[in-house]
Amino acid sequence: MEEEIESLKEEIQNAKTIYDIERIFRRLWPDLLPKPFRKPLFGFPDVIIHASETSVKKHPLYSDAKSGSIESATELVKDTFNQDTVDDIRLLLHGRKPIVISAHAMEGEGVNVIPEAFAMLLAEKLGLEVESGIIQTNIVGHTGSDGFGRLSRQPVFDGDVIKSKEYFIVDDFIGMGGTIANLRGYIESKGGVVIGATALTGKAYSSKISPDRNIIQELRNKHGKELEEWWEKRFGHAFDCLTQSEARYLLKTENADRIRNKIVEAEQI
Repeated sequence: MEEEIESLKEEIQNAKTIYDIERIFRRLWPDLLPKPFRKPLFGFPDVIIHASETSVKKHPLYSDAKSGSIESATELVKDTFNQDTVDDIRLLLHGRKPIVISAHAMEGEGVNVIPEAFAMLLAEKLGLEVESGIIQTNIVGHTGSDGFGRLSRQPVFDGDVIKSKEYFIVDDFIGMGGTIANLRGYIESKGGVVIGATALTGKAYSSKISPDRNIIQELRNKHGKELEEWWEKRFGHAFDCLTQSEARYLLKTENADRIRNKIVEAEQI
């Protein structure tokens, strides 16, 4: 026991970033971490994607933009912005004037300012207001992670929300849709209404975050009530709050024990 305590002290002393401290806390007391807010996503409109992953992630300014350079992020967004997609967003809004809200995220290299630059340009094109007061309060380290990494380390948000006001979410990338689902859940838990979302890039199949009801039922049938109860205790929401990609990922996993083990393993990274 004493050796474990000394080892823990040494690990804390050697921690270089808040992310290192958070990782230690997540390993030791996972159930005490803040739970993300989620609501069922049935009927949520598809996320509108602007550009291919290659055009965004291979852009010469991408790394600088992900690390906090607002100048690089602005140029990146301008170079990959799709006017046709803006027209699609305008059709979705159908005359409504939501607040544009971006997902502010801390990456391992710094604050990712691509969503902020994207939100500012989009709001300018659509004549909308931008909100920057809602922030992500934890570091999830999703870049380069597999599905279990994204599922296990979920973003949590905080900040002021205007009750009954409509919001439109902007992010730089959509993978499994968890960031958008959690930001939407937070905003609506505070009385706001999220009417849609867009991402600068992501795979086409990721755009559908509203899950098929039959997939949720298949997931419950395959892995059982016990896993869903474990999931709800761990993450604060049941399977009906999963995105389409999250539900499909869990459905493809062999059994409930593997899901639990892979989640616990991913939490240590």
